[in-house]
Amino acid sequence: MRVGLLTREYPPDVYGGAGVHVEFLARELGRLVDLDVHCWGEGHADNVRRHRSWSALDGANDALRTFSVDLAMTAALQGRDLVHSHTWYANLGGHLAKLLYGVPHVVTAHSLEPLRPWKAEQLGGGYALSSWAERTAIEAADAVVAVSGAMREDILRCYPALEESRVHVVHNGIDTDLYRPDHGTDALDRVGLDRTRPYVLFVGRITRQKGVPHLLRAVRDIDPGVQVGLCAGAPDTPEIDREFRELFAELSAAREGVHWIPKMLPRPEVIQLLTHAAVFVCPSVYEPLGIVNLEAMACGTPVVASRVGGIPEVVADGETGVLVDLDDDFEAGLTRALDAVVGDTAAARRMGEAGRERAVGEFGWDAVARRTVRLYEGILGEA
Repeated sequence: MRVGLLTREYPPDVYGGAGVHVEFLARELGRLVDLDVHCWGEGHADNVRRHRSWSALDGANDALRTFSVDLAMTAALQGRDLVHSHTWYANLGGHLAKLLYGVPHVVTAHSLEPLRPWKAEQLGGGYALSSWAERTAIEAADAVVAVSGAMREDILRCYPALEESRVHVVHNGIDTDLYRPDHGTDALDRVGLDRTRPYVLFVGRITRQKGVPHLLRAVRDIDPGVQVGLCAGAPDTPEIDREFRELFAELSAAREGVHWIPKMLPRPEVIQLLTHAAVFVCPSVYEPLGIVNLEAMACGTPVVASRVGGIPEVVADGETGVLVDLDDDFEAGLTRALDAVVGDTAAARRMGEAGRERAVGEFGWDAVARRTVRLYEGILGEA
């Protein structure tokens, strides 16, 4: 079976959960099918073909530049038996390949444009184009993969023209051999964390979706002896970047031990920071699943997260962490939950151990890849 996998992010250019998903899914799929990966960037190697936007569109709206990459991907997909696209950045390429070559198209939905209206800040009028591309590809796809049960419900609500039978749940995965407790401390020393004091850790992009402003306000009032680690970068817009910097300055003036790491850290350093955190926090306002919660759990760390989207399918409330309702009391709820977990080290240790066990037992990438291949086989058998 010859499969073309289409994505914006691929190593070494991975900055979000969708990129992590594709990286590990591709590794496992490559053992099961004849796989070519098509992604953004320059150059080709090891069944990975990178495509850049057309130079004639330099300076144009990002949506138009994205479409030019999609056209280049489509042209390179001839000879594939099936194409599988991830995120709106690649969906149009998969849809056009379906039409041009008469092959099935599978879409994995990591998020949905109708549920991310703040993207209009980033894309301007391009948001209408990204929304059109996603809708067109999803409604015509032979199969749509939802990364959680909650995501499946969102897809069917946003795109009611889509037949329910074409939407399949295949959860995100985690490499628990890679993501495992690392008790070294050199990464902590490099970022300036005091090893004698507990810390709350956030890892994610500076976006509305990730709820970073909520977090910065919530941690103002946690136990003053607790440090705050923010591995936060890649702001979506100048506006959210400015808001983050203002809130960070206010937080730093109000309490000690606030550490902002704005650059993308190497994965081994992130694993070490996750391992030593007293609690990992995920304050997302929208999250189809949240791979980063799985990463924290695999490192044996309890999680405090918002009760949205697919997060409750990962974080077992009261067992591997604490879920906080996204309501008018959300920020105060985050404060209370963080203090409760940090303040009860025995319970936190039990949650961390249970989280590691859950990640190992239920979310391995090899199982995700096998389920994905069975989906391909079912589609090709029907074709």
